Amino acid sequence: MYEATFRIPDAGSYAAATADSDARIELWCNDHCDLLHVTSGGDRDAAATVVSRVEELVGVQDRLETAEELVLVTADCLQSHDPSHVERYLARHGCLLLPPLRYARGAKLCRVLALDPAALSACYRDLVEDGYRVGVDSKREISSVRQDAPLLSLDDALPTLTERQREVLKTAFDAGYYEIPRRTTTEEIATSVGVERRTAEEHLRRAENKILDALVDYL
Repeated sequence: MYEATFRIPDAGSYAAATADSDARIELWCNDHCDLLHVTSGGDRDAAATVVSRVEELVGVQDRLETAEELVLVTADCLQSHDPSHVERYLARHGCLLLPPLRYARGAKLCRVLALDPAALSACYRDLVEDGYRVGVDSKREISSVRQDAPLLSLDDALPTLTERQREVLKTAFDAGYYEIPRRTTTEEIATSVGVERRTAEEHLRRAENKILDALVDYL
């Protein structure tokens, strides 16, 4: 068996709802409705944008919300409302879509399975010929399938950091702050970037928290 992960930017309303934010959507289709798991890194505006798109497109019949995540049950199935859905290309070439679908950074991510690698190539070629911009995050031969296997891409692993957070984190790394034993201190890092020690420590904590939040589900 062969597996590929296709990344398709601008693939419908759900993808658009995750653009320019840390919002991520996982979708399980149940024919008559969809189950959506939404995370947004604590960004309530990003989560609200996702909910608004879902309500506008297919409606929401139920929801469960906590401080960290949001689960939506839609009133209808996305495929019947979204002309950009790509599942028809998979059926054309005998490929299988492994749930869940994922949406992040303005793109739809599809984990696709086929018995013949030529089927994956043909599916990719048809998508491109019809105007889709398709990236291949991974392609490999596999001997078993795990439905719940995490789909980790570079974009997922790189959360949005502020310019100062990136500067302080990179300075700390380059100076050996994360080595054992440490070769620098937060005071020296602060001096290097021209801020107070407590400010540098705050930037480091926030950057580290964002990175761990993006990766912890995949550990």
